[in-house]
Amino acid sequence: MTTAPRSRRLPIITLAHSDHERLANLANALADRESAAADQLASELERARVVADDRLAPGTVRMGAVVRFSLDDTEPRTVRLVYPGEADIEKGRISVLTPVGAALIGLKAGQSIDWIGSDKRSRHLQVLEVTADSVEA
Repeated sequence: MTTAPRSRRLPIITLAHSDHERLANLANALADRESAAADQLASELERARVVADDRLAPGTVRMGAVVRFSLDDTEPRTVRLVYPGEADIEKGRISVLTPVGAALIGLKAGQSIDWIGSDKRSRHLQVLEVTADSVEA
């Protein structure tokens, strides 16, 4: 993920040990088949601060979390961050292997991240709220 000119530094992200381990295995397994997605996820994992599962601060985006966010100043959306096999955009479940999913992991409400998309456009994502409630389409 390349940072956009708007932001020189990527935000600090924190991951639970169990999420970090499983996501690292996923990125490694997909390195040959889906290299761009795997590289983007691996990049986020490399810069993450990893903590014990019971030490992850409430309100941190982790796998299975429900997140309300805005992308490029559009109307806020609410999604659940899931593994690829569980993804279903119509049910509000977004894969961690998508650019938005990889951007969300480890952020807290109030944090934002900027990057240059594959279309060479600057993207800006702002996390508004993180909950454990279910999302229904």
